[in-house]
Amino acid sequence: MRLSFLLPVLAALALLAVPAVAQSQNDLYTVANVHVDVTGKSSTEAFTNAIAGGRPQAFQILFRRLTQQKDWPRQPNLDTAALTRISRGYNVANERRSTTRYVADVTYIFNPDAVSRLLRGVGIAFTSAAPSAHILVIPMSPNVVAGAWANTLASPAAEAGATLPYSLPPADDLHALASLNFDAAQWSDVAAAASKAHAVAAALVQAVYTRGKITVNVRLLAPNQAPTKTSAEVAVTANASAATTAYPAAATAGLAAIEDLWKARVTLDPTQRGRLSVDMRIASLQQWGDAQAALAGLPQVTGVTLVAMDTGYARLLIAYTGSQDQLRDALAAAHLTLANRAGQWTLAAGD
Repeated sequence: MRLSFLLPVLAALALLAVPAVAQSQNDLYTVANVHVDVTGKSSTEAFTNAIAGGRPQAFQILFRRLTQQKDWPRQPNLDTAALTRISRGYNVANERRSTTRYVADVTYIFNPDAVSRLLRGVGIAFTSAAPSAHILVIPMSPNVVAGAWANTLASPAAEAGATLPYSLPPADDLHALASLNFDAAQWSDVAAAASKAHAVAAALVQAVYTRGKITVNVRLLAPNQAPTKTSAEVAVTANASAATTAYPAAATAGLAAIEDLWKARVTLDPTQRGRLSVDMRIASLQQWGDAQAALAGLPQVTGVTLVAMDTGYARLLIAYTGSQDQLRDALAAAHLTLANRAGQWTLAAGD
């Protein structure tokens, strides 16, 4: 393929060049429904104190959303002024006022760039892809099941408490996956079911009852990556026949473990940076614009330079934070496929 420098025939496309600084995923930095209920000497004082008083709780939720559990004790202790500086605004719902009391559910909106600078400044690695990565959750107890354990994982209560969007396979796919072995399964064994669910990874979530506790084992499978594994324990106060009463707590523990395994893959080390030259085939102006928007929406991508263009092709230089694997995973979640073909990296639009 011959690439020439900014050919006039595609000059119009060059006008759509990707911004040098990627845009953040604002939803990730929005914390909804923080309940505040404060009494003060006046309505104004109650309102002011309520909004300020809910912000530390919102920041804790955000911090735990962005970081791994091992880093939660390192959460920066920010005063009111510091919290205000990293905030972008707030919205209120279900508001009730009196002359001395203010009650509401507040949505706090944090500034992605300010939060990122804060966490980089204190050396805490953080993720920027948790909300966008869809995970296929495969229930096992100890083998693939479609009973009480699967129903609990699929319940609205379990979904409401999860940060990562996920889904369980339909009955036909569960049946096809029946022979899965928890310790031996590879991505190739679940790739078809994951593709149908538009999932970028699959998590085997195994609940095993022994000696008054449920052990939840989680094994995360993803393309071109070695499986990772973790476990959590949930106490069961009753006998084995009543162990299913502890399934909601076990589901919560299992979904939290999936989230932590995923964060370990996508957490950005602020000291790790790289540049990658990629070729992309351009089928249409719409596709080119969509690709630029996707790249601009990835916090891993810190800059994109249009190096050259030719009819139907573009060469881009992508600057990024983290590892190449993390960049590839983030691109996959944005429906862009990064591949190495004979030593040259290519970028292609996915489904």
